[in-house]
Amino acid sequence: MKIDGSLAACGPVDPAVPESEERTRDRVCREVLQNGPVTAAQLAAALSLTPAAVRRHLDVLTDKGLVATHEVPVLHRGRGRPARRFVLTPAGHAAMSSAYDDLAAAALAFLADVAGEDAVRRFAEARVADLETRYGAAVGAAGQSPTHRAEALAAALTADGYAASTRSLTVGARHIGIQLCQGHCPVQRVAAQFPQFCEAETEAFSRLLGAHVQRLATLAHGEHVCTTLVPDLPSLSTPQSTPQPTRPSTSPSTSRPQERTHP
Repeated sequence: MKIDGSLAACGPVDPAVPESEERTRDRVCREVLQNGPVTAAQLAAALSLTPAAVRRHLDVLTDKGLVATHEVPVLHRGRGRPARRFVLTPAGHAAMSSAYDDLAAAALAFLADVAGEDAVRRFAEARVADLETRYGAAVGAAGQSPTHRAEALAAALTADGYAASTRSLTVGARHIGIQLCQGHCPVQRVAAQFPQFCEAETEAFSRLLGAHVQRLATLAHGEHVCTTLVPDLPSLSTPQSTPQPTRPSTSPSTSRPQERTHP
């Protein structure tokens, strides 16, 4: 399921609210989904709105239970409190989910009962294989760098409704990799019951990116975003041969035992 342009993406339409207000509120909600945790100031800059307008829409979305403040420990200097950051709540994600989630979960539960858990795993792998095939050309065209390939993968995922983005990871002045973030998961509720879907997706990402990636967080487990760590190690895409120990050369004259000289 892709995230379409319907006004109901972040909750039911209120007939008392002008359509333009609903559209703007929907844009705010989508921006929170894709880039959260995000501040009101960041939302205003991204959407070309005033901070006051953004806060007004955030208040409404918060009252509806679709958006919440994301509490994180912040180390900062100076006076004053850090700016609040917003994320979509489980209800917000559910508002963007398909009405067929319950049916899909029931069908998979039936499959597991009849054919076993391995059948669910094979189904998850077949579903992800289709995505891997479609994304392969775009990711391959990005070159050998895992960072560039991750950016291409994020663009492909976003086109399919996953609201994906990448964020650079550094330690001091050293770039160590990037995080591939997915703000929306079309199979979130199903994956919460059947982790085989997350596992198959992670394995597909490793193959596409040519690097051993690590899943750090998932929407299915209650986090606000799916996060995958992609190390900045281009050598992973081209395995290097292991140097062989050097053996002393043996000349033909020394490879055979010396003949004895008889008097």
